Amino acid sequence: MENAAPPAQRPRALIGWRLLALLYDLWPVLALWMLVSLAFTLGFTFLGHHADRENIAPFSALQWLLWLSCWGVAGVYATLSWRRGGQTLGMRPWRLAVRSVDGGTASLKSLWLRYAVATLSLLLAGIGFWWAWLDRDRLTWHDRFSGTRLIRVPKRTS
Repeated sequence: MENAAPPAQRPRALIGWRLLALLYDLWPVLALWMLVSLAFTLGFTFLGHHADRENIAPFSALQWLLWLSCWGVAGVYATLSWRRGGQTLGMRPWRLAVRSVDGGTASLKSLWLRYAVATLSLLLAGIGFWWAWLDRDRLTWHDRFSGTRLIRVPKRTS
């Protein structure tokens, strides 16, 4: 873990904004999951020669591969969005952006680490998000472990 930021530069927890951005991002991610699921279903039905239209068996290797593919496609959506402009679609209305600790664009490695730790946090009932309320610098687990920060972008004045 890196050194603490000076008090004047400490980011606010922004838990509400983070959760609203996650809710917004649920929609494009669900659309991507539907496309991946469609590909798996069509492949299972037509390439697997299942004329009786069976479903993919629960907890089978194919279903685990489907879940892993959905996780991966959501990760590609998030990391490429963060890398390209610092924001996913859900972060734009709340003016949130992901940056490296030095304020620049984060590396793909650190963004994938951010995504993986955030996934673990969500699987643990969001504890890594709620941690920001206890953290001295108001950082979530994925902020701290990936060396990235969620910032609030100033309003544009036209």
